[in-house]
Amino acid sequence: MSSARCVEGAGSVTWWGFSPARDLTATGPVKQQGELNVLLVGSSDPRHILKTVAGLADTDSLHVWVIENSVEVIARQLLLLSLSLAPEENTSVHKKAETFLEVLGNSELRSETGVALSEAAARLVDYVTVGQEAEPHPCLDTSLLKFRERDELVRIFRTWAKPCTEGSGSVSITRAWDARVRQHLGTRYDSRRGCFDWDLAMKLHQRGAGVINKQQYFEWRSQGVAFQMREGVYQTTNPTLLSYRILRHRGDKVAVTGYWGDIVSSPYLCFGVETSDQSLLKTENGSHVKTAQDISFANVQALLQALSSRGPRPDSSQQQAEETPGLLIPSGLSVTFLPLDSLSRLPDKKSFSHFFHCIYLSAGMAHHLGCPLQRMCSPGGVLVVELARFLLDLSADQERGFVEKVVEGAKDAGFDPWTPADPDPTHAVFTPQTPPDLHLQEGPTTGTMSP
Repeated sequence: MSSARCVEGAGSVTWWGFSPARDLTATGPVKQQGELNVLLVGSSDPRHILKTVAGLADTDSLHVWVIENSVEVIARQLLLLSLSLAPEENTSVHKKAETFLEVLGNSELRSETGVALSEAAARLVDYVTVGQEAEPHPCLDTSLLKFRERDELVRIFRTWAKPCTEGSGSVSITRAWDARVRQHLGTRYDSRRGCFDWDLAMKLHQRGAGVINKQQYFEWRSQGVAFQMREGVYQTTNPTLLSYRILRHRGDKVAVTGYWGDIVSSPYLCFGVETSDQSLLKTENGSHVKTAQDISFANVQALLQALSSRGPRPDSSQQQAEETPGLLIPSGLSVTFLPLDSLSRLPDKKSFSHFFHCIYLSAGMAHHLGCPLQRMCSPGGVLVVELARFLLDLSADQERGFVEKVVEGAKDAGFDPWTPADPDPTHAVFTPQTPPDLHLQEGPTTGTMSP
């Protein structure tokens, strides 16, 4: 299979990750505690943030720094985090989990979810525009983004805040989805159900995602609707999955709006293939009793409950809470979004020298292993790289070759592989080598440095 076709299946825009959520403070030789700083490069969605927050002790604090490769993905992350931080007096954790998953993985939404999305986007317009002149939100911070990136965020949120239904003059996401499927399958389109079955049984199930249900997977592959947790009509376009792509038409470059994301691996990978509740993995007659949708909902609900339980610290002022209406302020959590092109410059900044307790690179960002990441990693920190296990269009040889390149790139960047007793097939973990000229006083794995 050609490399072009490999890219076509996963898409040119990564709307969700290709690996399960991980507690990044517990991914490594020791569980890190204290004031922790984590750098996420290309994580695409907030799954790792939610999972890491759920694993924090009451006395821990977490500052997450996020770098993405497109403003649309930053906007999606902000929206999903905003939905996660909705106060419980406005919406229950159960309802928040449903809304979160629908926005995360559905091309079309229920009208109720569409209203919640529009309202959240409208609030984010005010937040980003006011945030340029005022102090950043104590939890979500976009103040370090470039002005043009924040302007683009405002444009995107204003677009999402408008009602978006089929026939309203907007782009039809059902046609955009079908166009992607046709382009990817080519002459195999007429036998697409056989292709879907092969990808599910011979790839996803064989690679450890056996809990993904055939009927639900086929529904997602056909129409882009992964989560249908309530009886209802799914006909409201999810605008967060539409983006621009520059294509050539008759020699000219044209911006085309469509769906350019994953159409083969599925959003079930984020929360739906692993769980600590073994009852959700029960099988009868060789088939799973629960589906990836059931597990996704249970996991997300538990993570949102853990997020909601981190109430404001005693020193948090009432005025601060009033300045950020509609959003919870969990104690000890900050998420800062950095400019798209900032990764190459961070190692040269003194404030980020040996600063991060964990650096996370997605599979699509693994080429950045060429950056001097060791300069930014604390002596007791870790480098975590997402592997290509669930990039279905890669062959077994290509997957192994990807792992070899990751290991080689990490060593060149100054890291040694770390293998736990129970290896994780979806992530590679590395620890920093200690340069002989590093004259730093190494303390416990807690971090107190701030830029």
